[in-house]
Amino acid sequence: MAADDHGTFDEDEHIVLTDDDGAEHNFELLDVLEVEGRRYAVLAPEDEDEDEAVVLRIEEDDKGEEILVDIEDDEEWEKVAARWDEIQDEWEDEDAEYGTYEDEDEDEEEEEWADEEDEDEEEADEEDEDEDER
Repeated sequence: MAADDHGTFDEDEHIVLTDDDGAEHNFELLDVLEVEGRRYAVLAPEDEDEDEAVVLRIEEDDKGEEILVDIEDDEEWEKVAARWDEIQDEWEDEDAEYGTYEDEDEDEEEEEWADEEDEDEEEADEEDEDEDER
């Protein structure tokens, strides 16, 4: 897996991984985490509806290109999983905050639309009154 010129993966990058049996699996890169000086790619399977992610450590091969490797150490895995959980919680908090903000905007737009509709009705009533007076 090659990285861009800055040594990082692109967000929303699509990655194809080949398993031990030679089958290819498509993933979307969700995020790159850093834990204790190491970087990890968080991948979501594109062809599954499950809400699971695959996390692989990013290392460099002999040619200096970035490769993805399994996390085999349980302690390392626990630290990375805890950091991923924190990030997801932050995203949920942001979504909740944004959702509230978005709802407020929608309410304001509805009020403005209703006010404009009322003004249009008032203008139409005034025009009707003017025609009646003639």
